[in-house]
Amino acid sequence: MTENTVKNKLAELPFEQALDKLEKLVEKMEEGNLPLDKMIDCFEQGTALASLCRKKLDNLEKKIELLVRDDSEGGKWTEFDAGSPRKDAALSSNDGNSDADEPSKPSGDTLF
Repeated sequence: MTENTVKNKLAELPFEQALDKLEKLVEKMEEGNLPLDKMIDCFEQGTALASLCRKKLDNLEKKIELLVRDDSEGGKWTEFDAGSPRKDAALSSNDGNSDADEPSKPSGDTLF
């Protein structure tokens, strides 16, 4: 399988399945019985899964913000569109800070 095929298959995973795969990889790595090359493969897969989970959670958070903030549509659930002008309004009003383009600081929460 090519790297793009693997990434596409990962992107199609529901959040719960991606998290389950990540947890199993972490358990396997924590056992300490893997050869180094297998450990590196697991680490790469885990990093991709963690990134996927974070992206899915971020998109869901944005959807929820739009749903809660947008009273004009009566609370209608819509898929998050990164190109939507409503996205900028939801993101810029997160903390009242007008620097919406400034990257957020890490929360200190880690998966590993």
